[in-house]
Amino acid sequence: MLPAEYGVDPLGTGRLLGLTDLAGGTTGAIKRQDAAYKTNTASFDLGPYEFVEFKYRLEQGATMVYSWDATGPVIYDMHSEPDGAPAGYAESFDKAQSPAAHGSYTAPFSGIHGWFWENPNAKLVTITLTTAGFYSSAQEFRDNDSSFHPLEDLKRR
Repeated sequence: MLPAEYGVDPLGTGRLLGLTDLAGGTTGAIKRQDAAYKTNTASFDLGPYEFVEFKYRLEQGATMVYSWDATGPVIYDMHSEPDGAPAGYAESFDKAQSPAAHGSYTAPFSGIHGWFWENPNAKLVTITLTTAGFYSSAQEFRDNDSSFHPLEDLKRR
């Protein structure tokens, strides 16, 4: 008789005793990623009524944990642009006016995923974004210009 913890259970005894879970099958709690785990922190100063977008390149199923805080309430839209979508197309996942947001995001499709922030106030607002996840690039969009931000790869520490 072969042990059920190695995935062989011809009599079903291992399944009844709960031993087949030891065979390495996933139950949905573990999700392997192809990309290396990276971290990023970025800050943005927004003058009165200015805006900025900051997006990450994630493949379908990749996850990112995020936390951002602003020194005052901002209008934001967490959205994604799928690969191959028409110019200007985006899907929104979280829109509100707030001085902060924290959570996790799993990309429903490959593309660029991130935030649009707008300062609706007459005072300067500073936004600080911290993320960690399985993305390959980070890009800031402002005033019809864009620039890439460096990412920290935890494998190279």
